[in-house]
Amino acid sequence: MLQVGDGFPPFDLAAQTGERFTQQDLLGQRYVMFFYPKDNTPACTQEACEFRDLRAAFVALSVQVFGVSADLMAAHQRFAKKFDLSYPLLSDPDHLLLEPLGVWAQKKLYGREYLGIVRSTFVVGSDGRIEYVWPKVRAKGHAEEVLAYLRGG
Repeated sequence: MLQVGDGFPPFDLAAQTGERFTQQDLLGQRYVMFFYPKDNTPACTQEACEFRDLRAAFVALSVQVFGVSADLMAAHQRFAKKFDLSYPLLSDPDHLLLEPLGVWAQKKLYGREYLGIVRSTFVVGSDGRIEYVWPKVRAKGHAEEVLAYLRGG
């Protein structure tokens, strides 16, 4: 997994709205990217809704929030509509960003090993470098933790 000080990998990904976002487009501004395993699962829904509920606070700090998973655009559209998620959910089914960041990794559940997304969050500085990393996130309360960091706490 990439660390603080590393350059954020280049990306060009579509959101549930059809809008595309690139690293180049976001250069000059701070942003948060949280990576989650799957739309419409309990922990992922909790995390996504907590970021939704705190959206105004992130906007007040001029920090854009993005959720990212390997789900297809249609799944993101349903997820965003069902839970009124008003920020971009980026679709990365080909792992163009997931693998270079190191969030697509070996996982273990009930003794079974598989490849999947390690729930993690990155704050990217206006210079395009990783400013802070949460490498293994617990969904509950995480959005508040990110907001506290951004506020200097």
